[in-house]
Amino acid sequence: MLDPAPDSATPSSDLAWYVVHTRTKAEHIAAAMLESMFSIPSYCPRIKFQRATTRGKVWFIEALFPSYFFARFDPAISLRAVRHAQSVLNVIEFGGNLCQVPDEIIEAIRTEMDGQIIKEIASPLQPGDAVEITDGPMRGLAGIVHSLRRGEDRVRILLDFLGSQNPIDVPAHALLSPRTARSVLAEGDKS
Repeated sequence: MLDPAPDSATPSSDLAWYVVHTRTKAEHIAAAMLESMFSIPSYCPRIKFQRATTRGKVWFIEALFPSYFFARFDPAISLRAVRHAQSVLNVIEFGGNLCQVPDEIIEAIRTEMDGQIIKEIASPLQPGDAVEITDGPMRGLAGIVHSLRRGEDRVRILLDFLGSQNPIDVPAHALLSPRTARSVLAEGDKS
């Protein structure tokens, strides 16, 4: 996926996309700094999502690739400026060679983001989804999502229990469906 660029000491006349490593949660700041101070095109896709906290549901905005963003520059001209920009730790390289990201990869990410810099991620659960309860006394039981409870982080599911379908309300973070990843659920439990 990533192609090594020519040796960083060798002059290059072509612009290319590179992956820039930043301090935690400073990707968008570093990208904006490169754009405004050095006119280096940057791309830092971010996602917006809700997570249950002790204060209730809260909106979060995070980088799609935490601690990384893309910058398009000529290393012979701008590498030093990029490496020493605010919040930048380094430009990713392998074996001493900078790694280019093909334009097709950047375009594929932009397409996946629907052309937005910040894309809102909706709840991965939808009515009719088959789910498994992953927490609490009913852990391991399967059911079908009946409805999402508005204003709450709860989901009503129909649970096959004792020969009939019984509706129960379960915290959304305690459900696993084909659209949710176990790693996402584990992060939700920490909040």
